Parts: sequence; structure tokens; C-alpha cells
Amino acid sequence: MIKLEADLHVHTVASGHGYSTIKENVEKAKEKGLKTIAITDHGLNMPGAPHLYHFTNMISLPRTIEGVEVLRGVEANILDGDGSLDMPDVVMADYLDIVLAGLHEGTGYEGTTKEENTEAMVAAIKNPYVHVITHPDNPKFPIDLERVVGAAKEYNKALELNNSSFIVRPGSPKICRQIARLCKEYKVLVSINSDAHICYNVGETSKVSAIALKEGIEKSQIINSSSQMLNEYLTWHKNNARILKSKAQ
Repeated sequence: MIKLEADLHVHTVASGHGYSTIKENVEKAKEKGLKTIAITDHGLNMPGAPHLYHFTNMISLPRTIEGVEVLRGVEANILDGDGSLDMPDVVMADYLDIVLAGLHEGTGYEGTTKEENTEAMVAAIKNPYVHVITHPDNPKFPIDLERVVGAAKEYNKALELNNSSFIVRPGSPKICRQIARLCKEYKVLVSINSDAHICYNVGETSKVSAIALKEGIEKSQIINSSSQMLNEYLTWHKNNARILKSKAQ
């Protein structure tokens, strides 16, 4: 079992199909020995998603609750081949600590082919505000794995190994193993997460951890293996986004 200090993909009742509060999720994180938890409710285009105010008002969250660091985040939806997201840049830049992005049904994304899905995901990887690409193993959105892994390498982004995929996405385990194998080969960063929609699943990553171990993913590749590594990763991207924004002005 891989020891993780953070779970970077956790939903609350605000997502519309989550069943626990922030407090309940934090309590479970503490019980399981996690140092950090990221609250990443679904972006605006997901049916049942919270209002934009939910994300801007996350500044009211304490930085630590019951000794657990709480990161303010979102799981944004990739909307098109240009990698557009359903979250304003200013919110991602100024209000949130971490941005996850993924392809989801029912959010307005209309890509159907492997090429279209790959283009959309690669474009999202290039977005300086995005930190992690969620469940790239989703068989409903087939991608060119080598291209996505290559883009993640080039832009210093993490690809998620998603434990919930084993429950809610039939066919994901095989693709997850392929992604883990490629990430090992090209030394690409990964984020091992629960994608919990109820507090009891916070920190539950046993299935994907087993795959990461089997495929030889090193601790130095896992951004949430330690709070220090996570902080360095997020700080690097924050500074990089600031530099890119300055150059564009």
C-alpha cells in the first residue's frame, strides 16, 4: 500500500450527487491519517453543480480544520477541443489552490472520437491553471494515451489514478494500468486520489495504489505522497502561471 499524505479529489453535498459535508470529509481524513484534503466540487456545467459563489466564497474556509489542511479547489469540466473550462480564469487564479479538470458527460462537451478527446485533454493540460487531469482512464472518452502522457510530461502536469473508476467506470482498470505503465516509463507525475463522493471513501485508494506499485511508480512521481512535495508542486505552477500571464500582457 502506498502511503499518501493528501487526497486531492473529494466532493461534498455541493456537487449535487455527493453525500457528505466538508466537516464530515475532514473528520474522515483526520481519522485516516491524512494531512491534507482538497475540496473539489464539480464545475459549473455539471448538472446539480454549485453556483459560482460556492467557489469564490471558499476563501471563508479555514486553512486547517481539526489539524487537516483544507485546499480550496474544483473539478472543472473540459468543454471543447480548445480545452476551455467551465470556471473563469480569475477564479482559478485568485480564489482556488488547486484545479482538477476532466471530461464528463452532460456538461456540454461534444467530442466523440479518440482524436477529439485527445485534443481536448491535451489543450486542458496546457492551461497554466490546471494542476491535475482527472480519470483519464474513462473508457467513455477514449484518448491517445501516449500523446496525453507526453503532454503531461512537457507541461509538468499530473495525471490522476482514480480509485472510484474501479467502481463506477467499467473498463477503467485496464486503461489505468496502461497509463501507470506509461507514466513510469516517461517519469510523468501522477496524483492518486479517491474521488470520494461520501466521507467513508475519503483516502480510499487501495485499488489504484496496488496498480501504481505493480507498475513501479516511484514515490517521487506522486504529487500527493507528501505535503512538502504537494506544496512545491502547487507553488511551482502558481509562479509559472503568474509568469505566463505577465508575458501575455
